[in-house]
Amino acid sequence: MPTTTQQPLAARMRPTSLDQIVGQAHLVFPCSPLELLVSGRGASSVLLYGSPECGKTTIASVVAHQTSRRFVELSATSAGVAEVRKVLAAAQKEIVADGTRTLVFIDEIHRFSKAQQDVLLPAVEDGVISLIGATTENPSFSVNAALVSRSILMVLKPVSAADIVKLLSRALNEDPNLDGHVSAESQVLELIANLSAGDVRQALGRLETAAATAMAAGETEVTARTIELVTGAALQRYDRDQYYDVISAFIKSLRGSDPDAALHWLARMLEAGEDPRFIARRLIVHASEDVGMADPSVLSIAVAAAQAVQLIGMPEARINLAQATVAIATAPKSPTVVRGVDQALADVRRGRTGEVPVHLRDAHYPGAAALGHGQGYLYPHDFEHGVVTQQYLPDRALGTQYYMPTSNGFEQSISQRLGAIRSLTTTQENRP
Repeated sequence: MPTTTQQPLAARMRPTSLDQIVGQAHLVFPCSPLELLVSGRGASSVLLYGSPECGKTTIASVVAHQTSRRFVELSATSAGVAEVRKVLAAAQKEIVADGTRTLVFIDEIHRFSKAQQDVLLPAVEDGVISLIGATTENPSFSVNAALVSRSILMVLKPVSAADIVKLLSRALNEDPNLDGHVSAESQVLELIANLSAGDVRQALGRLETAAATAMAAGETEVTARTIELVTGAALQRYDRDQYYDVISAFIKSLRGSDPDAALHWLARMLEAGEDPRFIARRLIVHASEDVGMADPSVLSIAVAAAQAVQLIGMPEARINLAQATVAIATAPKSPTVVRGVDQALADVRRGRTGEVPVHLRDAHYPGAAALGHGQGYLYPHDFEHGVVTQQYLPDRALGTQYYMPTSNGFEQSISQRLGAIRSLTTTQENRP
């Protein structure tokens, strides 16, 4: 058995250059903003936005390892305004002293208050520092607009199972504690990757534990049985083909109004280690795609389940996911929302648009009145039932009906309401 180092495998396999980063090829390429930042040829600030396990901190560590600039790391969970000001003052001194530029990495920048973010703005704007901000929340809502406008937004993608498999294979061939001591078939590496749900650190940790278990037993190969032992549960068959098949069965059971089948496939995904956030996202999609306005309340249930997954995690969140699953499966169904928006998008893409009618244009800014904007607009609340006849679609789309409700569930009431609106507008049009 090889002599092991104290560092875990995830730390030993931590990238030291941009070309070793997996799963973010759209951000890491020759002359990319990140590459220019590392090489000193770019001064732009960047915001790294993505889920917790996709590699934001890893990218920052690579930049710190490769850059010739002074590198400072702050955590928004512990740093205060005084510490930020101290870093910025030191950066200014370095520029004055010998022209050295400072690169500041702020993890979880969305946790900074508005005052803390405002302190950064002049230094970023004047080039005193280049900023790398990492956030799990949409910067458009969690970071000052002025700071966002002065930074390049980089959206990290979840690391695919295929990319994780490549990294696991590299670990087996390059890590001195594993290379020559233990092996694994590609199917086993795929199994580990699928169980990790996009979390590279978790995948490497599971491989290391499985390898240690195998070697302790005098074996030279990590097998599916080894993974089952270190996972602590019987593994479900959930390879690449089964992965898509199980998800497809889950979705079709929801759409087909079979709550028992939907719960079965939900259980299969959860037991196989599927990321509960992925399941929550699918539930939100199908609450609108397959139920829609036939029962608008189902979307709220699905969103609440997704929030519960974030707040309480597994295993308790299985109950919230199950509730949303049953709600969608048993709800009346209607595809009219997705059909309507897709038809509208198709019209827009083929140029069936046209100008905004003059009476609908914004009339609140200086000079709008001189252009005739808003003239002739009829305020619906000034009329009986809050309905008035006037043109809302552009000329080229006049007469198009995108939303056509069914008679299922709440859409029956919507259909009656739309019929009443059309009757009112027809009556208004026919008045002398």
